[in-house]
This record gives sequence, structure tokens and C-alpha cells, in this order.
Amino acid sequence: MLPYTEEQLRVLVNLGQYYDAWIQDLRVRRGMPYGMQWKTISGREYLYEIRDRKGNGNSLGPRSTGTEAQLAQYQQRRQELDPRIDAARERLRQSASIARALRLPGIAQEAGRILAELDVRGMMGTHLMVAGTNAVLAYNLEAGGTIIIGADMATDDFDLLWSRDHRTSLMATDAPPSILAALKAVDDTYALNEERPFQLRNRKAYEVDLLVPPSLMDSLPKTDRILPARMEEVEWLLPGTPVTQVVPVKGDSAAKIVAPDPRLFALQKLWLAEKPSRDPLKKPKDRRQGDALLDACASGELPRHPLDKAFISGLPEALKPHFQRWARARKFKPSASDPSKR
Repeated sequence: MLPYTEEQLRVLVNLGQYYDAWIQDLRVRRGMPYGMQWKTISGREYLYEIRDRKGNGNSLGPRSTGTEAQLAQYQQRRQELDPRIDAARERLRQSASIARALRLPGIAQEAGRILAELDVRGMMGTHLMVAGTNAVLAYNLEAGGTIIIGADMATDDFDLLWSRDHRTSLMATDAPPSILAALKAVDDTYALNEERPFQLRNRKAYEVDLLVPPSLMDSLPKTDRILPARMEEVEWLLPGTPVTQVVPVKGDSAAKIVAPDPRLFALQKLWLAEKPSRDPLKKPKDRRQGDALLDACASGELPRHPLDKAFISGLPEALKPHFQRWARARKFKPSASDPSKR
């Protein structure tokens, strides 16, 4: 591993703190009405709660001491929150610029905007995890250095893993939580790719693929036109200890990644490297990523994810041969389970 410098680590800590403050206040602000204002109807004033930019809303009642107090409370809360949100966003921008100057890796702007929107809506880590290349950056940050080179390589696609047994809509824009609604808040040109119904794509051809393990298929609505790709191998990514990291976004922001347990991610990668139908051009990268992550776990660079006997005994049968081959090549012998983690 190539460790990050003290200055790089300091910037990452600050970035995480600023991001958490920004997201927390933004969630509170999103939970408030879009606006409140008086409207005169038939010569009488009514307080209206405004829902959107078009001015649509509903009456909260005629003008009275009660509605005046309601408006005053709303205005005071906005006066507290809005400057705080703007200040946190500016601190994020500055920290992201410093991270870029220090050559810290970051994810693409489009992926970052999607992740932040999902996090504001409370979907990241509860309903969804990040799979694929974007997850690798979280593992580097968890280790405090580069264990896999090229983790910040920009791609034109983004994999999201459905990870919660919870019936919800992926397609509807008026029934949260909704993946489509989140993506449309980022870019209103996102729409279902009719030829690949597990994919949402915008006019710039940026693609978001939705994956689902077989065990969670029944938790998805049968009426949605979005049909996440059912993949046996993503079932292996659900258990274990996920990694959560705030990562720089190329440009001027940050986002939170919740990624699968790196040990399981690594073994799935080694399994993919042997999968007959896998694109041969992707197999060398799969093998390098899998080996590098397991090496990092074995050397203690990812201390929350030890390769101990408890972990190995719980592996899916399909992954055990891949672990055994890696262990033989490295002459690795697992230690007993850490009692403190039982």
C-alpha cells in the first residue's frame, strides 16, 4: 500500500466533517416546506404552504395569531439553516479543491451528485450500496492509502446494488423512496432505457445500472417498469461489514459511498475473473482488484475486515475455492477469530 500523507489524511477528515454537517442541515431543510406566503382570496389573507417552484400549495388557514406565529417560526428556521448550508457547501468546495491539489483520488462529478442526492433522501446504506469501480475508492480511503491503483478512473456508468428487503417504488416520482425521483433531481433527463430495463440513462449517455440479489426480488413492486438485473453473485455482497467513506468528488464537492465488505467484494472479483461469460478484457482487472484487497486484509491494512477463521467458515461455497487458491499462492494461514469481534 502507498499510504496517504498526513496532509492528505487531514484533508479527508475535514472533508468528512464538512460533508456530514452539510447533509444533516440539508435533510432538515428538505423536510421543510418549499416556501410559505400570504395569499389574498376574496379580500381575506390566508397562509399558504408552497410545495414547488410553480407556486403550488395548500392553505394553512386564514390570518391569525396562530398562522402568523407559524410563518415567523418557518422564516426563523430558514434564516438559520440556509446560511449554514451555504457555508458548509463552500467549505466542501474548498476542501475538495485542496484534495485535488494534493492529488487525492476522487469520483466523477455525475456519480458524486447521484450519491449525495441518495444520501440526502436517506437511501444510501439503507436501500442501496455502491458496487463496481466506485466502491474501490472507498476501500482505499478505509485503508488510508492506495491499495488499488486506478480507483478514481472515470467511467460512463455506475452500479447500484439494491440491499434492503423493503417494498418501495423505483420508478414512481411521487412515492419516496424512489431511485428515479432522486436521479431526476440531479438531472431531469434521466429516464428508463427501454432496451435495458435495469438501467437509467440521461441525455449524455451516463448510465446507472440497478442490480438486485435473488433473495430480494420479491421486495420490489411488480408494477414498476424498472427491472433491476437479477444476479446471483451480488447476493454474496450483502453480509459482512460494509465500508462507509466520504470521498472527494472531482470538481468541487464530496459524496458518501457505502460499499460491500471488501473481503466479499474481493472474492466476488476473483470469481468473476473465472466466469466463462465474463468479458475477457475485464478479467485481468478483476483478478488484480481481488488479489490486492485480500492482500490488504491479510496484512492488516483493513483492520475491520480480518481474514480470520470465523469469516472463512461463513463464506458461500462458490467463493471458498477462490479464497483457497489465493491463500495457497500467498502461503496464508488464517488466525483464530478475535474474541472482541464475536
